Amino acid sequence: MACAQVPLDEQQVTEPGPLGKEQTLPALHPARKEERCFVPYKSPPEDGSPAEVEEFLERAKFITEDLEWLLALPHDKFWCQVVFDESLQRCLDSYLHLAPRGLDLSALPSSPAVADMQRSVHRTVFLTFLRMATHKESKDNFITPAVFGEIIYDNFLFDIPKILDLCVLFGKGNSQLLHKMIENIFTQQPSYYSDLDETVPTVLQVRYMGMAGCVHREQYYYLILYLCDSTTTIHAFLDIFPAACSGFHSNGFLSRLTSFYETAVPDLEKALRKRNFDDKGLQEDLWKRLSHSCRKMVETAHLLLHHTCLQPILEGGENMLAFAEELLSHFTSFLTEKRFLTDYDEQFPIADDVSLLQQALPVIDETRTSYLLQGVESAWDSVGRQKPQIQHKVPSAAAGGAAAASAGFELQEGAVCSVSGAELESLLSCIKDLLPDLGEGFLLACLQEYDFNSELVINNILEDRLAPNLDKLDRAMPRPVKEDLPDVLNVRSNVFDDDEFDVFRRDQVDMSRIWKGRRKGEGAREMLNDKQHIAEQRARYQAYETVVDEVIIEPGESAATYGLDDYDDEYDDTYDMNQVGANDLDGDSLLNRRPFTVPQVLRKANKPEEDEEGEDEEEEDPIPNNVNRDQFVQDPALLRERAEARRATMHFRPAPRPSNVVGQPKGQGQTTETFLDRRKKEANKSRVSNHNRRSMADRKRNKGMIPS
Repeated sequence: MACAQVPLDEQQVTEPGPLGKEQTLPALHPARKEERCFVPYKSPPEDGSPAEVEEFLERAKFITEDLEWLLALPHDKFWCQVVFDESLQRCLDSYLHLAPRGLDLSALPSSPAVADMQRSVHRTVFLTFLRMATHKESKDNFITPAVFGEIIYDNFLFDIPKILDLCVLFGKGNSQLLHKMIENIFTQQPSYYSDLDETVPTVLQVRYMGMAGCVHREQYYYLILYLCDSTTTIHAFLDIFPAACSGFHSNGFLSRLTSFYETAVPDLEKALRKRNFDDKGLQEDLWKRLSHSCRKMVETAHLLLHHTCLQPILEGGENMLAFAEELLSHFTSFLTEKRFLTDYDEQFPIADDVSLLQQALPVIDETRTSYLLQGVESAWDSVGRQKPQIQHKVPSAAAGGAAAASAGFELQEGAVCSVSGAELESLLSCIKDLLPDLGEGFLLACLQEYDFNSELVINNILEDRLAPNLDKLDRAMPRPVKEDLPDVLNVRSNVFDDDEFDVFRRDQVDMSRIWKGRRKGEGAREMLNDKQHIAEQRARYQAYETVVDEVIIEPGESAATYGLDDYDDEYDDTYDMNQVGANDLDGDSLLNRRPFTVPQVLRKANKPEEDEEGEDEEEEDPIPNNVNRDQFVQDPALLRERAEARRATMHFRPAPRPSNVVGQPKGQGQTTETFLDRRKKEANKSRVSNHNRRSMADRKRNKGMIPS
């Protein structure tokens, strides 16, 4: 058995040999390998015939059982089997090559048994690769890191194509585990970085050669399959292992990707539109894969720019200005690639990245950024597309549940259609040409959800990435029939509704009661003498006759006979003279603390009253007895004399000197007038507004209004 605290590559084990004698061997030795044949993997059948389904299930069961047996082996036995068993490597390689990718899963048969068995194989293969990428399982079970790097590199347990396939197959839901796994592989064996640098030009060369050959032979199907697989694989790898972005960026991958996108994508779309397909399902599948490829190429470009240029700026490292210049240079180079630029700006608005740059580095030339943003706007105009605007959507059928879906599509309340009727019909016809099986009602709902962007609608439909509220709708739902507007007369609200002259709701009206102007044969006197309306109102006023003050109750009768309540005389006699609670004093009453004092305005003129609280007495000047208080209008001659005296005084009064509180500059001295003006301003500034609150509070406290 293996020794504790010793790496596997240094361990020696003693086991019985072929002739029964014990022999000492290294822990990693071909003789310790178990004889077991691992069968290669085959993908699930597409037609779903019973024989092929049975064969797939049996083969997948063998693979699952063998891999589970392998995973149950101890550390030394596991690595002996991995390093020296060629059938195991062929089995794992076959799964990486033939396992269905994301877009291929929709073509698989809907058999539950096939789906369950495929998930079992998928899980065991991933666990096997995960254990193969781990050089230390515990304190006792580990391999020297340098030796581990040599083992996986020399025996081709991992290489760049395998790592790319691992990312695209197992990336969904396992991105963190894959990141640690790939990071450990590149850390323990740096030679993989050089292999990656050699792989990037090969990928670009193969892509261009495949493009030229397939377009010439019009093998669109295989071209799009290859394009979809390669773009998805590269994006998955860069997304899971961002450290590889620098290698792709240094080899000029971004510039070649944008030029390829600009030249190839429009030609492929044009060829698919012109080509007549007998199988509409094949055409729809090609559109789905092409749209998926375009989106992955744009996302790959964004990953490269983000991790190589934008991320160092956001982290605040060194040479931030150099990274900003490089990012702006890439954006400027996109201006010539109109189609790529608009698709990139639609998914990742360039204005947002420019705003981040301006916040992080205010020294960036504003003229350059303005030129860039104007170029982006002109690119949208040159391709004949309208840049989508961010709008607040009203919750749609998702809030209404299945009832809204079954009732059919209707424009949401508060939603505004940003296109005209002719433009809407053009968008519908464009989508119907590519997806003729979909109903116009369903397409209208999709257009409204995605701001009437037909390309985004087509892309989301083909990739099954519609919003949850759209998935609930019937895809064959017809266009809703426009309901006639209700009659205005039927919905009006008026004071004459339903009266005897309502001709809109009555077929017959008493015409004898309708006339224009004065009645024939009726004069003004007759009309005034007509007292019929008085007789009609007589019964109404009889209910308000004179009220009787006293009702005499005869002996033997009660108040209830006349509709009166019984009157209790003892109650009035009890409470007439007693003011219950009127003069009660409680502990907090004002009367208990301060006796009643006659108000000053009610006191006699010449007899001031002493303050009973012991406060400071204020003397009051006696009012002269000879003053006539009833003199309301004074003598006009006396008033004129006083006014003339005031005018004369104002005429000879010297003009007030203007105040000077500013004075001379500091350090040059101030005059006496400046000091006096400043003191006057400081003393009088509290006379306005509410600056005299403290003095008023002191005054109230001295008067006894506020308890001290």
